[in-house]
Amino acid sequence: MLKAKLNKHSLIFAVAGGTSRGVLTSKISWYVTVWDDENPNIKGIGECSIIPGLSPDDTPELIDNLNWLCTNINVAADNYQVLLKNQPAIRFAVEMALSDLQNGGGQILFPSDFTKGLVGIPINGLIWMGEIDEMSRRIEEKLADGFSCIKIKIGALNFNDEYSLLKELRNRFSQNDLELRVDANGAFLPGTAPIILDKLAKLEIHSIEQPIKAGMWKEMAEICANSPIPVALDEELIGIYDEQTRSQMLSFIKPQYIILKPSILGGFNSSQKWINIAESFNIGWWVTSALEGNVGLNAIAQWTATLNNKMHQGLGTGQVFTNNILSPLKISKGELLYIYSDSLKDVYFRIP
Repeated sequence: MLKAKLNKHSLIFAVAGGTSRGVLTSKISWYVTVWDDENPNIKGIGECSIIPGLSPDDTPELIDNLNWLCTNINVAADNYQVLLKNQPAIRFAVEMALSDLQNGGGQILFPSDFTKGLVGIPINGLIWMGEIDEMSRRIEEKLADGFSCIKIKIGALNFNDEYSLLKELRNRFSQNDLELRVDANGAFLPGTAPIILDKLAKLEIHSIEQPIKAGMWKEMAEICANSPIPVALDEELIGIYDEQTRSQMLSFIKPQYIILKPSILGGFNSSQKWINIAESFNIGWWVTSALEGNVGLNAIAQWTATLNNKMHQGLGTGQVFTNNILSPLKISKGELLYIYSDSLKDVYFRIP
C-alpha cells in the first residue's frame, strides 16, 4: 500500500526575476513524497512547481487537489494521466515521485552518461528583465562564466533600449561565437511584431520565443510564415492536453520550434508526445525548466540528457534561488553537470 505526504517550500530569488508579465521575488514548490508502507525507507520525491499566473494548477483549489492526491495516492498512481489531466504540475510531481520510487528512491530517474558525470548538457545563460545597466552586468557575468548561448527576456522595457543592448553584443561577438536568443513572453502586438522581428533579424538572432500572446493562432501563423528569424512557441502549448488539438495547432501555426516545459505541460510522457507531433511536422524543439527547485530540475535534466538533442537547453534556472535544495547539479562553462559527491549523499535532495 502506497503512502504519500506533502511539504511546502517557498523558494526565494537571489535577484528578482523580471519578465514582460511582471517581477517574481519568490515562488512556491510543493514536494510529494511517496513510499510503500512495507518498505518505508525507500521514498520517491516529486515536485509540484507553481509559477503564479502561468501554471494551470495555480487555482484556489490547488491545496485541496494536492491533499486529495496524498490521501488517494493508490488510486492516482494507477490512473494519474487521466485523473490529473487538467492539473499538469501535480501530474508532473506524481510521475516524478513514482519513477523515483521505482528506481530505488535515489533521485536517479533516467540513468545515462549525464548521471555518471561523463557528459554535460549545453545550456543557455538566462538574462532576466531589469534596468539596462543591470542586464548588461548580468550578460558580462554569463560571458565570463563561459556561456556561448545567451537568452534575453525582452518586451518589458523600451524596445530601442533592448535592441541597443543586443546590438552591442552582436558587434562584439559573431553569430558563430555567441548564439543570441530572445524571449518576449507574448509581449508584442500582432501589428508591431513584424517590425520588431525585422530589426532583430539584422542582429542574426537565433530565435524569438512567443512574440505575441498565446491563443491567437491566425496571427501567430502569419508571423511564423513571414518572420525573418525562427519563432518558438512556449505559452502557446500550455493547457492543450489532447493530441488532436496539439496536432491541429502545430499544423496550423507551423512554428520553427516549440519549447518543452515538463512541469507545465504535464510531465515527461506528455512532453514526449509533443516531441513526436512536432517531429512529424519537421518542427524543432528544446527543453526548458520553469523555475523548479533542484528536485524538479534534476529530473528534467536527466530526462533531457536521454533525448540526445544537441541544441542549447534552458536548464539553468536552479541557480536563481538563495535557498534551493542541495543537489549534484552544477553549472560550468555553459554546461549543466551532474557532479556527485559521496560525502554529501545524505544531504542531497533533503526536503525542508
